[in-house]
Amino acid sequence: MKLPVLLAILAVFGLLRFRKAGLLAWALAWWLGFFVAIRFGFTVPIPASVVMLYMGIASIAIAAYVTSSAERRAQVSGPIVSLIVDDEHRLALAVVALLIPTLAAAGVWVRLSQPVEAPFFARTVHPASPAEITFKDVKIDLDNGENPYRELEAGNPEEFKKHLEAGRRSITRTATSATATTWRPRGCSFTA
Repeated sequence: MKLPVLLAILAVFGLLRFRKAGLLAWALAWWLGFFVAIRFGFTVPIPASVVMLYMGIASIAIAAYVTSSAERRAQVSGPIVSLIVDDEHRLALAVVALLIPTLAAAGVWVRLSQPVEAPFFARTVHPASPAEITFKDVKIDLDNGENPYRELEAGNPEEFKKHLEAGRRSITRTATSATATTWRPRGCSFTA
């Protein structure tokens, strides 16, 4: 977690405590503090869908808290009703009435002004095979190695054909044995 972000949130909470703010201010501060902590407080960025999910949960939790009793509902609705009804708050009401659609429009503009890009997809890449292996205390170079039977192909074609046929039989026997033991179609009764 990023310590400066956490300290800034705690400083705002301390200021609200010092000023003895009402429940509405605390509810808004908790909501904004939670958003700032999730969105900017972690070193690894959190996807927007996860932020929206957490903010939905936080909104429901805060709404449940502030509406859990008649006293709390009055503490939250009192300042809102006063802002709307009292003549002395006309300027503040005008600011709020202009601020809400302005923020909504700014949010739409920010989302639409970003370039369209394909989503980032972190793919796991398999490691490369080793350049050499050791088999029966003999190092075998896999990158530049040579098949010893290829020399027989030009030098002794008859011997090469024997080795090639032995390899075919070995692969066929292994593949048939593996197929017969792991997968057998209905009605099939062959043996390897």
